[in-house]
Amino acid sequence: MSRIHSGKKGKAGSRKPQADKSPEWVTLQPAEIENIVVSLGKEGMSTALIGLRLRDQYGIPNIRLATGKSVTQILAESNIKFELPEDLSNLVKRSLQLQTHIKTNKKDTENKRGLTLIDSKIRRLKKYYMRMGILPENWTQAGVLETRAE
Repeated sequence: MSRIHSGKKGKAGSRKPQADKSPEWVTLQPAEIENIVVSLGKEGMSTALIGLRLRDQYGIPNIRLATGKSVTQILAESNIKFELPEDLSNLVKRSLQLQTHIKTNKKDTENKRGLTLIDSKIRRLKKYYMRMGILPENWTQAGVLETRAE
């Protein structure tokens, strides 16, 4: 299979090693880990930041192996929801930053192409999340397309 935005082919880079169970050095019980995830989620941390915090400060390399659930599942069970999925919101932020950059640097054609690639990723993710029922059918790229039209 080929890459999305380049003419190259090849396999993905690195892969995590296969593991069946949580390592022995993880001493926290699954309920304790879930409580930590919920408290970090209430502070407003994203799922990626929660995973990093648990890895770096608590020594939990894989939350799914330790609890049997993902971070998003744990947050959904405790009714902590984000407005957008994390990958889509990160792409929207990048798109907005590139739009402001291109307004001041009108001849930057490389970043204009990058903006079109980011917008196409946003469109594909939007279609996927609408199909999965995560985004409502009437969701639009609120700040993205309107600011580009100006």
